[in-house]
Amino acid sequence: MTDSIEHRDLIIAGTGIAGLTAAIYAGRANNDTLVLEGTEPGGQLTLTTDVANYPGFPDGISGPDLLQQMKEQATQFGAEIDHGIIATVDDSTRPFRVELQNGDDYTTDSFIAASGASARTLEIPGESGLMGYGVSTCATCDGAFFRGEDMLIVGGGDAAMEEANFLTKFADTVYIAHRREEFRAEDYWIDRINEKVEEGDIEIMKNTEVIEIDGSPEEGVDHVTLVRHPEGYPKQKLENPAEADEVEEFDFDVGAVFLAIGHTPNTDYLKETDVELDQDGYIKTAGGRGAGQTETDALGIFGAGDVVDYYYQQAVTAAGMGSKAAIDADEYLEELDRTTEGS
Repeated sequence: MTDSIEHRDLIIAGTGIAGLTAAIYAGRANNDTLVLEGTEPGGQLTLTTDVANYPGFPDGISGPDLLQQMKEQATQFGAEIDHGIIATVDDSTRPFRVELQNGDDYTTDSFIAASGASARTLEIPGESGLMGYGVSTCATCDGAFFRGEDMLIVGGGDAAMEEANFLTKFADTVYIAHRREEFRAEDYWIDRINEKVEEGDIEIMKNTEVIEIDGSPEEGVDHVTLVRHPEGYPKQKLENPAEADEVEEFDFDVGAVFLAIGHTPNTDYLKETDVELDQDGYIKTAGGRGAGQTETDALGIFGAGDVVDYYYQQAVTAAGMGSKAAIDADEYLEELDRTTEGS
């Protein structure tokens, strides 16, 4: 642990779009700002090879390039960006105490949680090497790049149904692979998907799982290996010698694979604070239409980006929320200064 504890006006957790936008605004407001990268520097946008829907880039830009430009902009305005994984935030005292996993400590007058949400993956052969090259966790981000291809969606909840419906704009045929017979999605989405099935745009593959993705970064996805069992959960049955013979295994040609099996918000470091989390771990913020929309139940702590927003999860919405959090934090810091000067 360091001998002396550094103090900052503001600490921002996360260097995704929300965190870096907050850093740009905070730097311009002359707040002494430290941005900590965490376990996934840059967040999910680092997995996107071509961002075509971010305003101001008509020819598109890669996710890493966009993030690098934002980093340069943030540091140009005075924010400091450093490696560091937050272990705990102690909001029982003011200023807050922020402890990193390496033992370093900081104190800060305000804190923005922009640590994002990690997309769940299948952890199967071929998946990580093809992420961003035909394997994606965001259909609205990447679907248009595979126009005319057969596409596979993995999942059975609302997100999977919504993304499958979206992909019909671009795909030859959209296939939905779900590991059991019944979907978790709401009836509204199931009805929408069934309409697309009747129109020939979608085919459903129930009791089916992906066990391998084949292809290359140069050529993209070539095919996937699927397993199927009439009682569902074929991967589990494949591991059981008594049931393995009943599992059907086959290769299936598709040009892109989209994973829609949920996200896990990165909020473990906030669980001992007064910040209220929902049942899935997402931060609850004040919302509304006026000032303070990004405030949490812990005075001086704000939330922005996918760690709050489990619905839109777009780069541009994360940027908007990041700017709001920085403005809210700046107003909080100004009020703190006025209170201190008046005491």
